[in-house]
Amino acid sequence: MSTTFAGHYPIESRTGEIERLRLQAEAMAPDTGTMLDRIGVEPGWRCLDIGCGPGGITGLLSARVGIGGQVVGLDMNEEFLAHARASAPANVEFRRGDAYGSNLPAASFDLVHMRFVASTAGDPERLLREALRLTRVGGIVALQEPDGSTLHCHPPHPAWDRLKSALLRAFAGVGADLTLARRLYAVAREAGLADVQYRPFLIGVRSIDPMVDYLPSTVESLRGTVLRLGLLSETELAAALAQCRAHLRDPGTAFTMYTVAQVWGRKQT
Repeated sequence: MSTTFAGHYPIESRTGEIERLRLQAEAMAPDTGTMLDRIGVEPGWRCLDIGCGPGGITGLLSARVGIGGQVVGLDMNEEFLAHARASAPANVEFRRGDAYGSNLPAASFDLVHMRFVASTAGDPERLLREALRLTRVGGIVALQEPDGSTLHCHPPHPAWDRLKSALLRAFAGVGADLTLARRLYAVAREAGLADVQYRPFLIGVRSIDPMVDYLPSTVESLRGTVLRLGLLSETELAAALAQCRAHLRDPGTAFTMYTVAQVWGRKQT
């Protein structure tokens, strides 16, 4: 397994991070299911979810490939993998590995998928080269990546604006690209994928929805980077978190998430 480069992912392992990722995955499951249906994932397929975290889309893939198929989840975080293994279906296994250079055999998957890996860890072209190496000829490489510019709440609030700015600047400060969705179609085509498809989606969130704490909880998971880069002080961060959460609890408040671009294409000979 290559350990020469694992990206610059700034999200920290903390109490509550697995739950944050679970809520995110559940909110995006309907649109992810639509993408998998359009790809045409079939029983018997062998699928890989790179950067799966504590589960990723492995459950959705498991249901589609059936008992004759196999799903592999790949991640570097042992805590996430242990959590995922505890409830894994029989046709799903989880392995520790580097998204940029795994020790998995070449041309061994019908589908290789990544969500929020290329944007947050960086170097999407290198990630795509590894994904293509792992995909059989005629197989599918699929990515889902964000455009953070659509994070807007109404009514507006200064605390929301401070946390949004801290989030975007924290990722930018470590070389991540939270606007990758805008150029993802071009990146996939330039990597050599054929018949590239493009499907963006946007989720709206109300005070009663499970994802209501998305922005505060994500900034909490970026605390170390936010403080190290001087984006907010401890006092400013604590105040912004409390004020933003109070605003989001108001029944009259709603917000839009980042836009997610789904892109997939076929590996050519």
